[in-house]
Amino acid sequence: MIDRTKVWTGTLNDEAVDRAAFSSRTIGIYDTTLRDGEQAVGVALGPELKLEIARALDRLGVDRIEAGFPLVSADDVRAYELILADGLEAEIWGFSRALPRDVDELLGLGVTAAVIEAPLSDGKLGAYGLTREKVLERIRRAVGHAAEEGMTVCFFGVDSSRADPAFLEQAYRAAVEVGAREVAVVDTIGIAAPEAAALLVERCRTWVGADVPIHWHGHDDFGLGVACSIAAVRAGADWVQGSINGMGERAGNADLGEFALALEALYGGRTNLRFEHLTAVADLVAELAQTPLAAWKPVTGRNTFIRESGAVAMQFRDPPAVEPFASELVGATRGVVLGKKSGVVSVRIKAEELGLDLPEDLEADVLADVKALGIAKRGIVSDDEFRELVAHRRGGTG
Repeated sequence: MIDRTKVWTGTLNDEAVDRAAFSSRTIGIYDTTLRDGEQAVGVALGPELKLEIARALDRLGVDRIEAGFPLVSADDVRAYELILADGLEAEIWGFSRALPRDVDELLGLGVTAAVIEAPLSDGKLGAYGLTREKVLERIRRAVGHAAEEGMTVCFFGVDSSRADPAFLEQAYRAAVEVGAREVAVVDTIGIAAPEAAALLVERCRTWVGADVPIHWHGHDDFGLGVACSIAAVRAGADWVQGSINGMGERAGNADLGEFALALEALYGGRTNLRFEHLTAVADLVAELAQTPLAAWKPVTGRNTFIRESGAVAMQFRDPPAVEPFASELVGATRGVVLGKKSGVVSVRIKAEELGLDLPEDLEADVLADVKALGIAKRGIVSDDEFRELVAHRRGGTG
């Protein structure tokens, strides 16, 4: 559970949120960074890199790690071998299309649990040249085969959010009838409003019964990936699928760190994430995937705990005044940087941080130099540049 003494959100949410809908259960975190995340344009993670990320996800407390799609390449096969042999606490899950040969590939690797997907919207069926009858046949064959072999199956209905509800019901019922123990409701193109996400989960619950765990898998094309995940949980979803940093195809997946922190800090829900590792894991994935994070990205972006504005720097030593949660909660570091928007307090704090002797009567002059350099650079004044500015002004007085 999150340390609530490090969350400074006031009382408004206490009045507005029905926390009873969230606090009665722990929501499972299913990470698909190594499969759906790697589908981001230009990302290619080799077996050793996938193992490194899997270890980091395990430290973070992720419950389930989807290790890739073995039929993509020999590298993904090797990644599964390395990850399965590493003794991680997290469950290692596979990914399969609704085809027996995909299932057999996972079984041959020793995978004991897998998502099995099938397209369900008429648009997807048309693109693949499939009929509804053919897809239902594939679902029954592949899911049934996996279940007979002892595999735990989560049926994954691709493009659930744009499918005909009557056919959606047929597909989910068919999957459960032949052995799927869990199901995933999938917003493949990220078109669902939060209310629609909740509606889909509620409908799915009536189809599969009270004892079948439901996953929500959403994308972020309209910037609602986390909001839809929260709405799905409110409606009864037991698991949320997503990726670190929201990495993935098009606009990406729901960001698991953002979702879990919002769930716990704002809604009073529970996950098993160890948030103190979150920033380190986000940085690692960004580095290995060669996909830098936007500085203003929620939760793990560099600017979350860094201050340039002079007005804000005046409050820097009082974190609850300028931040909604403590930096140490997510393993981040606080700091002040200098530039165009700095104030006298900013240069004073930076001088103290660097152990520089900056007389009070020189602060205004140094600030003017900082602003001028920041404007000229169109960016931040580095610590070394600040040292030079202070030394220049001190030298000018002697």
